[in-house]
Amino acid sequence: MTHSPDLQKFITYHKVNPQVFEHFEKFTQDAIVRGHQRLSAWLIMNRVRWETTIVTVAADGFKVSNGLFAYYARLYMHCHPNHKGFFRTKKMANETEIAIWLMARS
Repeated sequence: MTHSPDLQKFITYHKVNPQVFEHFEKFTQDAIVRGHQRLSAWLIMNRVRWETTIVTVAADGFKVSNGLFAYYARLYMHCHPNHKGFFRTKKMANETEIAIWLMARS
């Protein structure tokens, strides 16, 4: 199956940099344990940026591109359905395609 360019960029980045999602999960879980009901993916990802400044590789010159934040939020909530809604998301043009990709991962 071919994916839209944005989703394919995320999939490729995610495969090359699995530690980014590992940090995203850890820092989100830390926030939940501390009582947060909702946070922004931007806040979590900027902490990830801090942690991965040295080791993460990206072709576009950014360590973690802003364009990936929404995908990580959706991936987290898919992997942790008991925290669905922890990140507020806006509908994306490729929302259906993202949902299909996430379901294929299950």
